[in-house]
Amino acid sequence: MTPEPHLLRFFFNMNANSPRSLALVGPMGAGKSTLGPALARTLGYEFVDVDAEIRREAGVDIPEIFAAEGEPGFRARERRMIQSLCTIPARVIATGGGCVETPANRSCLEQHCFVIYLRAQPETSWRRVGHSKSRPLLAVADPQATLQQLFSRREPLYQEIASLTIDVDKLNTAQVQARIMAEFQPAGLFSAN
Repeated sequence: MTPEPHLLRFFFNMNANSPRSLALVGPMGAGKSTLGPALARTLGYEFVDVDAEIRREAGVDIPEIFAAEGEPGFRARERRMIQSLCTIPARVIATGGGCVETPANRSCLEQHCFVIYLRAQPETSWRRVGHSKSRPLLAVADPQATLQQLFSRREPLYQEIASLTIDVDKLNTAQVQARIMAEFQPAGLFSAN
């Protein structure tokens, strides 16, 4: 069987002939940070979470960064982190939900990674993270309306850079991983474990 061209572009960076990284994008609560470690283990890749790396580098939690620097300060940190992470091969990278709003992030991810969009409707995001105290963008009077606005604004940006889209609303982590691997297996890139 001839491998799918988009999957070959994923597996090999045609300039360096080395395995490319895989980036997970999608709204908060889509499961990026939960799926990432399991997918990385299956692929034999390293897992990195952009938000966790930002917290580690800053020495404080994200709500504290938002409080001290505002969203623009956080987004600047996020941009620098994505620029440093996405060019390193053989990683599964869990991004923050808003990273796609920065054009430089979209460009870097699209150029250097195979981007998987974990598509979750606002209702799913609300059910999964609506009551979290660690989500600064939800610390508003109407967080459900905010989730809807964020989805409407970001959905086309996720689609713009996605190499693969998986609707996750009715799937658990194992099912999402199985769908991703099912895309890779016909191209002979990875085998099921």
